[in-house]
Amino acid sequence: MVPMNLLRGKASADYLNTGEWSKKAIKEAKKFGAVNVVATSEDKNFSYAPPQDAWKLDPNAAYVHYTPNETIGGVEIFWTPETGDVPLVADMSSNILSRPIDVSKFGVIYAGAQKNIGPAGVTVVIVRDDLIGQVVPGTPTMMDYKTHGDNESMYNTPPTYGIYIAGLVFKLLKAKGGLAAMEQTNITKANLLYDYLDATSFFNSPVARENRSRMNIPFTLKDAALDEEFLKGCKARGLVQLKGHRSVGGMRASIYNAMPVEGVRQLVEYMKEFEAKHG
Repeated sequence: MVPMNLLRGKASADYLNTGEWSKKAIKEAKKFGAVNVVATSEDKNFSYAPPQDAWKLDPNAAYVHYTPNETIGGVEIFWTPETGDVPLVADMSSNILSRPIDVSKFGVIYAGAQKNIGPAGVTVVIVRDDLIGQVVPGTPTMMDYKTHGDNESMYNTPPTYGIYIAGLVFKLLKAKGGLAAMEQTNITKANLLYDYLDATSFFNSPVARENRSRMNIPFTLKDAALDEEFLKGCKARGLVQLKGHRSVGGMRASIYNAMPVEGVRQLVEYMKEFEAKHG
């Protein structure tokens, strides 16, 4: 939907490539126009995010797209890119609501609800008013942002249960102190795990320090032959879904908003126990 709605007569768009979700977005955009990849971290297996001074931005691009948090590689960008008059587009599916953001700096923010908001099936889209309209010719009615804006997101029957649950989550976040408080909790959780990873040689964090995600923390064991035993021990302790994505291997701890600090503490305690046994 992003290129359908935002190309607006221009020939190309800028994309930052920092991992699997960036690649998926680039693939879709190429169906509608040319894509200028402003920078990529593929040279180091997507273990970092290129700083903006390395980006080759096109001042005539229709928009600039980036993914501030890559779930598979565990790379997060904590600063907001400066793109001048070119609209900035962000896929915030995996880190929206994890910390405060200045919405006014973006042309479009889109985010699947399934990480920090509610059940899968709901997508939040925030679009700057002046970017609504002028879709690519032939765009289906349901793919036009104007359709949803004009009908208050009820052009069709929306997923009401998912929206209801999202509302409960929003109320809970406010009661807990809002996104500023949520950010501090997320920093606490991430630091618990990263501090241990930095203190041991038995486990390793492959991501550049300045880009370490607070939501998804990949790590590897010194001896990959122990992976299955480690995962089996995790499961026995109620620590699940820790196997890394097939494209990168190793482990991955996803510690979204709903994960309590105690859950991360229990993982670290087991990691210490496992290291004491096999180190």
